[in-house]
This record gives sequence, C-alpha cells and structure tokens, in this order.
Amino acid sequence: MKLAVIGAGVIGRSVAAAFHAVGEPLRLVGRRKAPLAAAAAPGDEIVIADVSTPAGCRSALEGCDAAVYALGLPYTTEAFAAYPPMMLAFVSAARELGVKRLLLISNVYPYGLPRSATVAEDHPREPIMQKGQYRKEQEDILLAAAAPGMETISLRLPDFYGPGVENSLLTLAAKAAATGATGTLLGPAGTPHEFVFTPDVGPVVKALLEHQGPVAGAYNLAGAGIITQRGLAELLYQAAGRPPKLRVMPPWQQSLAGLFMPVLRELKDVRYLSETPVLLDDTKLRSLLPGLRKTPYEEGARLTVAAAGAKPT
Repeated sequence: MKLAVIGAGVIGRSVAAAFHAVGEPLRLVGRRKAPLAAAAAPGDEIVIADVSTPAGCRSALEGCDAAVYALGLPYTTEAFAAYPPMMLAFVSAARELGVKRLLLISNVYPYGLPRSATVAEDHPREPIMQKGQYRKEQEDILLAAAAPGMETISLRLPDFYGPGVENSLLTLAAKAAATGATGTLLGPAGTPHEFVFTPDVGPVVKALLEHQGPVAGAYNLAGAGIITQRGLAELLYQAAGRPPKLRVMPPWQQSLAGLFMPVLRELKDVRYLSETPVLLDDTKLRSLLPGLRKTPYEEGARLTVAAAGAKPT
C-alpha cells in the first residue's frame, strides 16, 4: 500500500511512526519541508504541496492507494472555514486518481451537546459553535464521497495528550510537571473527561487502512477511561516525582484573559466540553479491531513527562 499522510503535526507523526515501526515507507505531505523531514524515515517521500488547491491535492495523492488527512488549521473560526472547501478538493482529486481509502482525523466538535452518558457514532451531530459546524461539513463531504472503489473513513478523537503535544488542555500542566513549576488548568477541571494518548492513534489508523473487509464510515476512538483534567495533571506530576502544583483558571478569568490572549478567546467556544463533556463509546471500533490497545493514563503520563525532559519515577 502506498500511503500519503497529509500533515506532520502530532497525529501525522503518530501515523508515520506506526508504519515506520514495521519498515513501511510512506509519503509525507505539507507546505513546509522542515516538519516533514523531522517526521520522515529513510525511504519516505517528502512532497511539498498546498492541499487547499486542486493541483496541490493531485500532487499529494498521485500514485497513492490510501491517504490520511491529519492536517490542522490555525485555531480560529476564520481558518476553520477552509476545512469544507479543502475537503471538496481533496476527495475530488482522490476520486480522479483512484485512491482506494481516505481516512480523516476528526474530533467531537460535530456532536455538540451530548444527549446520553456516552456518545456512539449514531448520536445526532448538532454542533453548537461555528468551528464544530465547519468540522461537521468537512466530515460530511468525506463520508458522502464514498463510492465503489473508494472507501472513506472518519476517526473521531477526544482531547489528546502525549509527547510533543503543544495544543491540549494538559500542555501547560505537562510542561510544568517536567520543570517543577505550577501548572495551569482551564476550569472546570473536575468534571469527567477523557484523553487519547497520541502514540495510540497511529496503530489504529494503520489497522483501519489495512483491514481486509469493508471499513467505510465513522468510528470513535475513546480515551483509556474516564478521568478529570486535574486527575491526569496529578499523574503527570507523580510521574515526574513531584507533588502536584496546580492552579485552575475559572471561566470568568478565562474570559477576562481572552481580551488580551487570542488563544483563550478562541477556546471559549469549546468550554462546554469541560462543563458537559462528550464521552465517546467506541464499541464499533473495538469490535472491528479486537486487538486495539490503549495506553493507561499512568503509563502515558510517564512517557509524556519523560519526553518533556523530566526523569520519570
């Protein structure tokens, strides 16, 4: 299988690592060479392409049997507006070039507010923010493009954490645990939540792409269990051999700080996920892939802190 991985962020690197682990080369696609080269292994092909254009999509996909769309755009509503038209161009090029399987890395935004304790793939998708609407439209375009000879797959992830993760609810806490500083959590921090360990994603993607039977459709990948932001942050400090030093920034303070910090201003849209969390039911995926492994939070915390430079216990 000739595979193209679009995007060399933390999920793209996880996918690449899963194939590299068994000596399988792949094509890495992005607009900048440096991050692609950092994710590459000997034998990989690096393609510089802008997949917001039809020509860039064709360059990315030509000669490939499968593709993983792990591209992340800047975290603004304006940037997210490009997700649907970019996916239209991508699936059109894939159809033209005979790509057999397309897999999109998605998230829980399109589900909106949960109607049940856990959310399966058939839960209504009713996004309550514009970012979620754009991600839903992107996913709808992908899934609607399925046709004889081309299967399309959406893998929906919760929040994630792990080595090298820069954009997560736990990023600040992980760095603080590694250095002994005080970590900041965005409140509320004590509600049930789940996180996927990013190195676990690549093997799941690989298994889906290589599955011998029909595989088209949407799949949830839940975390290793239900935990809280505070609970996982405390595990990070424990892994570093330090007592937890945490502060929680309440919602009102986040709103005030957002007047001066664009990132916090944008995160206001997804605060509902900490107040009314979407907890995923991934029975469908586990039934298809019975050998699926999820790294326990204690182990994931240890590996995350180790990667950040601390000596884990």
